[in-house]
Amino acid sequence: MPTFLEVQFKDKDQAKALGARWDGAAKKWYVPDGKELTPFNAWLPVALRGAAQPSVTSSALTPAVESGTDVEPAKKGMTLSQLLAGVAQAVTQAFKSGVWTMVEVVEARTKNGHVYLELSERTPDGSVLATARATLWATTANKILPEFERATGATIAPGIKLLVRAKPVFKAQYGFSIEIDAIDPEYTLGDLEARKREIRTRLQQEGIYDANKKLPAPWDFNAVLVVAPQGAAGLGDFQAEATRLERFGICRFVYATSRFQGEGAANEIKAALQSALENWRESGMPSPDAIVIIRGGGAVNDLAWLNDYELAKVICTMKVPVLTGIGHERDNTILDEVSNIRFDTPSKVATGIEQVIKRRVDEAKASFALLSNLAMRAVNSARGRLDRDFTVLQAGAVRQVATARQHTQALLSEVRHETYQQLAEAKREVPALFSEIRVEAGNVVNTARKLTGNRLEAIRDRAAVDLLRSRESVRQ
Repeated sequence: MPTFLEVQFKDKDQAKALGARWDGAAKKWYVPDGKELTPFNAWLPVALRGAAQPSVTSSALTPAVESGTDVEPAKKGMTLSQLLAGVAQAVTQAFKSGVWTMVEVVEARTKNGHVYLELSERTPDGSVLATARATLWATTANKILPEFERATGATIAPGIKLLVRAKPVFKAQYGFSIEIDAIDPEYTLGDLEARKREIRTRLQQEGIYDANKKLPAPWDFNAVLVVAPQGAAGLGDFQAEATRLERFGICRFVYATSRFQGEGAANEIKAALQSALENWRESGMPSPDAIVIIRGGGAVNDLAWLNDYELAKVICTMKVPVLTGIGHERDNTILDEVSNIRFDTPSKVATGIEQVIKRRVDEAKASFALLSNLAMRAVNSARGRLDRDFTVLQAGAVRQVATARQHTQALLSEVRHETYQQLAEAKREVPALFSEIRVEAGNVVNTARKLTGNRLEAIRDRAAVDLLRSRESVRQ
């Protein structure tokens, strides 16, 4: 007659591996007739457990007995499955309930709703002290993981540290593993916060924690260096805003990409940033107005890779303001704390840059309007003074013209009066002058006549003499 077992769903694979069979009518697993019950002791009805247990804990578990100095083979052995079933029973008896255990996740994968983990314990320098496989069965995972994620904002992924209620399980077919049935979210939150607190304290002790934050915020943006994960959605959101500024030649953006999560991500970010700055200097360009570090949202433990002391130190000692847009509004990393300006999301960083540029444009417009108004007032004031001066000059000129006209009229009157007087005097003097002129002219004429007559007589006399001489000469 078969022996029915009380097998829970999570143990069905182990029971099946040991040889149990499923009875569809009874809806139970059973041990076929003639099969050893010892491996199934954990699932036997209470009344049968005592009878089956001695065979497991008896000398049958001892593969050999000593006789003097020689080791003799056991007279009666057991199968490997029986041996491992005994180990499984011993583990079950030793750990009848889960034990709260601190672990670090090395690997996590999901299959058919079950979560399979690789766990480890490491020293501060990274040396491995212990490793184990662990499982969250689907029913347990569906119950505890949503609560854990809601409380911490983190997901079960490599690198996260957990405080789990772990029950060691040994199965003959699969070996040793741990079954997890509870996770304490407070421990994970405390670990993440403790890591940030340790970094924060070191930076404060070195006096550089707020060095970048004390730098003057960028007054304007002409060139910006952006560090982000390649192809990430956050980078796409940023570029959607930044491309418009670049298209119109307002601001230039240079991009450097790196992994932002996983082992070694912080070192890659640091190397990408330093390499980009070195290339920037070699190109001969002026220093960037700002360095932007962005990545889209994610689980808290995904962002926790950015809580790195060396990376935070590089940000603190930068001589250029650093702007961060990491995750969402609720997220906070040590890079956000030490940066010059922290934005909630990558797109808000681009919007912030655009707003600063717009403020400068608005200020330039306001200054131009102010200068235009001042210039217009100066022109209007000068025009008013010119109009007043012109009016004064015009009035003065009219007065001067009027005065000149009056003076001219007076002079004309005087000239006219003088002219009349001179004409009158001339009229009075002209007859006498004419008489004098006639007398003088007559005297001159008479004198001329006398002289002419005398000269004419002399000419006649000489001509007569010359004629006589000529005649004499001719006669001779």
